[in-house]
Amino acid sequence: MSLPLHRLTVPQPLSVPFAIDTFDALGPLSHAPFPHRHTFYEVVLVRAGTGAHVVDLEAYPLEPPQLAVVLPGRAHHWQDAADLDGSLILFGEEFLAGCPRVRELLHLLGHQPCRTLAPDVADEAFTLVGRMRREYDEPAADSLGVVQAYLRVLLTKAARATGLSAPPAATGQRAELAARFLDLLTGPRGGALSVRECAAALGVSQGYLGEAVRDVTGRSPGELIRHARTVEAMRLLAGTRLSIAQIARELGFADQAYFCRFFRRETGSSAGEFRRAASWTWGPAENTTNTRSRPSNGGYAPL
Repeated sequence: MSLPLHRLTVPQPLSVPFAIDTFDALGPLSHAPFPHRHTFYEVVLVRAGTGAHVVDLEAYPLEPPQLAVVLPGRAHHWQDAADLDGSLILFGEEFLAGCPRVRELLHLLGHQPCRTLAPDVADEAFTLVGRMRREYDEPAADSLGVVQAYLRVLLTKAARATGLSAPPAATGQRAELAARFLDLLTGPRGGALSVRECAAALGVSQGYLGEAVRDVTGRSPGELIRHARTVEAMRLLAGTRLSIAQIARELGFADQAYFCRFFRRETGSSAGEFRRAASWTWGPAENTTNTRSRPSNGGYAPL
């Protein structure tokens, strides 16, 4: 069984996939105890609760008030969570059209996905979420723009409070191409792609892709693909029952031995050692993920 992949199903009062509600209203998958990933962005504001939020192999103890940003494709789950109270904001890539700064802030905060907020920052954050919820529940002219603006303020305040600042937005064709390349790598099979396959998918030559990605990121496409492949291997080793041979095939390796050499070179540990040290909780069987009823306000659906 590979990692469950959840998509967003919503009635779309804002014309794009978007939902905002509480843990209780969105149901059990909003705080699933098994490793999974999404096709959408998730911003979580936790008011109370105990346990830990595990994002891509790292457990962040719940210390409310806490903000979490989970990017599409990232593996995460809630460990020993109890008495959770808070709000979740869920949206697809379409929501970010015309909002490059919001997208930058999401990726900036997503590098350290969970952070505790000071009381004054938390008060402002909960106020902003409340306004977003009212705008969502009672849509009017340009409600989408209003909700986008509230989210930008929320993320900007959170970034400021934790000493982060987004760099000026990169512009031009090369910056756009590099962003599209990085998006390719965030998918479940991103690490299995070759530079040639990425270039073909993006409609450019390998040489031009390499120049654009180096200019924007300072790293080659090959380096970034190897990193994505290593992270995906860690996710699958820690969060699934797939055999090492199956994981090797999932990631596009010709054989298990080649994968094992790659993993040891990139991490300093064997695949077996890494799996034995992992402490994630196994997910449900594939045929049980559809047992949940769909929330009235939209929410998660397994792919």
